[in-house]
Amino acid sequence: MPQPEGSELEQVRTRRERLREKYLRPRGERPHTTVQGVHHLALICRDVEETIQFYQEFLGFPLVELVENRDYAGSSHFFFDIGNRNLLGFFDFPGHEHPAFSETIGGVQHLAISISPEQYDAARNKLDKAGVDYLGPDRGVEESMYFRDPNGVGLELYREELGIFNGAPLLD
Repeated sequence: MPQPEGSELEQVRTRRERLREKYLRPRGERPHTTVQGVHHLALICRDVEETIQFYQEFLGFPLVELVENRDYAGSSHFFFDIGNRNLLGFFDFPGHEHPAFSETIGGVQHLAISISPEQYDAARNKLDKAGVDYLGPDRGVEESMYFRDPNGVGLELYREELGIFNGAPLLD
């Protein structure tokens, strides 16, 4: 994907700074959120069993429900426990052709999952052993590694506590 350069890059950076000044309030001045949190993120998968094997058997996210989708006959809707009372959900749509994954407007760029340093090391060893390609921690961010699930969904295993980004607390 081509990246902006020169004056175009400067315009992008200037706009971002204007947005920060206009909308980003200091921590003590921010209003409380109006929601309880993310109940679940629902993604589309190519194959239910392949997805279960990857998330439960490979990554260790327990499958907690598998039912028929109420909106599409024959479609499965299933959930994994990703900790802290958060769920990761998937649908399949048998008989419906889906294009291959692409980064596009409205798509998921990646899902960042907070893990402990011990789990990070274990996951890295598991990825290495399975021959799964990943980026990191060689990208200047020692706490992250990035890879794709069998459906093309980008995942980041982030060795950082919830609510912290680049070592700085974002939430109270």
